Amino acid sequence: MNGLGVLPIDVAGGAILLWIVSGFLGLALQRSPRLICKLVFPAGACVSLALAACGFWALGSAANIAVLPLGLPDLPLHFRLDPLSAFFLILLGGASFGASLFSAGYFKFMAGQVLGLLCLEYHLFLASMAMVLLADDAYSFMVAWETMALSSYFLVTTDHAIPDIRRAGFLYLLIAHVGAMAILLSFGVMQAGHGIAAYTFDAMRQVQLSSFWASVAFLLALFGFGAKAGMLPLHVWLPEAHPAAPSPVSALMSGVMLKMAIYGILRLTFDLLGTQIWWWGVLVLALGLLTAMFGVMFAAVQADMKRLLAYSSIENIGLLLVGIGLTLIFHVYGRDTLAALSLAATLYHSLNHAFFKSLLFLGTGSILHATGERNMGQLGGLIHHMPWVSVLMLVGVLAISGLPPLNGFVSEWLLLQAFLLSPGLPNSYVNMLVPVAAAGVALSAALSAYVMVKFYGVIFLGQRRENAHKHAHDAGIWERAGLLWLAFACVVLGLIPVFVIRKIDAISQMLLGAHLGNATASWMFLAPVDTHRASYGPLYFLLAVAGVMLLTVLLVRRLYHGRSRRGPAWDCGFPAQSARMQDTAEGFGQPIRRIFEPFFRIENELPTPFDTHPKYHGMSEDKLWGLLYLPLKGLIEKLSGWVSLLQHGRIHLYLAYTFVTLIVLLIFV
Repeated sequence: MNGLGVLPIDVAGGAILLWIVSGFLGLALQRSPRLICKLVFPAGACVSLALAACGFWALGSAANIAVLPLGLPDLPLHFRLDPLSAFFLILLGGASFGASLFSAGYFKFMAGQVLGLLCLEYHLFLASMAMVLLADDAYSFMVAWETMALSSYFLVTTDHAIPDIRRAGFLYLLIAHVGAMAILLSFGVMQAGHGIAAYTFDAMRQVQLSSFWASVAFLLALFGFGAKAGMLPLHVWLPEAHPAAPSPVSALMSGVMLKMAIYGILRLTFDLLGTQIWWWGVLVLALGLLTAMFGVMFAAVQADMKRLLAYSSIENIGLLLVGIGLTLIFHVYGRDTLAALSLAATLYHSLNHAFFKSLLFLGTGSILHATGERNMGQLGGLIHHMPWVSVLMLVGVLAISGLPPLNGFVSEWLLLQAFLLSPGLPNSYVNMLVPVAAAGVALSAALSAYVMVKFYGVIFLGQRRENAHKHAHDAGIWERAGLLWLAFACVVLGLIPVFVIRKIDAISQMLLGAHLGNATASWMFLAPVDTHRASYGPLYFLLAVAGVMLLTVLLVRRLYHGRSRRGPAWDCGFPAQSARMQDTAEGFGQPIRRIFEPFFRIENELPTPFDTHPKYHGMSEDKLWGLLYLPLKGLIEKLSGWVSLLQHGRIHLYLAYTFVTLIVLLIFV
């Protein structure tokens, strides 16, 4: 508490209230869309920045607790701001600041009535995510969780006149509610029948569950939060809903909302449940590895740029689950330093993904506005028309590819170090799984770089494929500001890893009772265990790269004597080359499609030698639809048909049902 008596949780609560007010202000100003874009969205961005500053303030301080006299009888709303929630507030505030700035320019051409409703839903979405992070009882958590799901559903279905978007929104809402039911059941298990007062998180921390019931609570929570995160096989909504939503909403859903599920898993597993079991970590590690490989394989064969980024998000969620599983395994077996290392890698990657994935989704929004096209096969050469977007998106592409000295490299390097430095564990099966998982993570990271080469190369490089795109324009001022903020964060987070790890140490101390002392001994070098094993100096790396580039320029200038000779580029012996001869998005992904063909349901439309205008179309779909979801849909329809037999529309039958129910209750109660 400072001299004014203001606590970080008071500031966070004020930020939530201001977001709600901003949403209703946008609704009131729906007749003035210009004011919404020039006033409400920038004001919401300022609230985001204040919330991130609040999280930074609370990260190193003791937990703040607040109780509001609202909610259920005998269960008021409890809120708590501790290092874990403070870290995710930084993530939420930092990413939404860029998205809100971008939105001020992106939505300026939207009709006023639609924009007013979208502004309300957008800011309620932000406020509900902040409430999820602050909730300290099951009731307030579920209210915030469901508000987050409903507001994001309405945002996804902004263009609800399109049938595909309505279907995507329905699928998302269905899986979100199934996941919410599992989370609620998990809270019910942890409450252990001790009355309504035991639904507070503080009471759950005091309950000692048996291994069986702790496992039931964990599995229910993993299912529920995994459905929101896009964990395999609950991922099917994500590649449908993210492309359907407006680009700023896609950025928030992928960059921030998915991390609410990661927060939930961490909160329940390491904070609320007093028991952890080794096979929990093995399960999460295996599911994470499968999710990462699945996501990156499907990203490699996509031609729609937003679907590609959506599948890439599935891959990154898989990496986060791998980090959580590894943390569980190390923690159970008493390897606390390595547990702290893998937890730091998980949290760092959560923060990194929020920034570089938001940057990429917002950049695709600028491309969509400029060209009206999402299919990468119709794009090309946009670096000449959109220099700002191309340069800033290059930062995001390099970051997500895990190239130093940007932020994506640090977190993936830390995760691999946790695998490589792991000692022999007392379980032989786990010892066999760890190197396999490490190889899978490395393969996933390599394929991710391959996907990003395809993404950036096909869209920005080469020749323009469609003449209609020759008038494509660059992003506006507000959009550039949002992109520039996110790109700046990717660079800074890559250059100051020691500072970030020192802040994350407060969370490791809270959840694991351990910290990475050696990793933060010097602000210049990040050493996971000690400098003799492995270390990384991002500033030195940056200086070395800059020095090599400068030396190259100097040598070229010294050796170049002003003589020049211009000529056409080598044309492989064929002089009449055109844009149609460039590698397409489908062609770029063809090797992955061939290698992993058993995992895809492939449909090809091939031209014949007699076609005057030959066209090729290929589609790689998810086999899990046919193997899991379509049979499940058929089973539910049959059960619904059987249940409908009870409903005949005859009042005397309904009275008979009531009478039989009363007789049964009298006999057995």
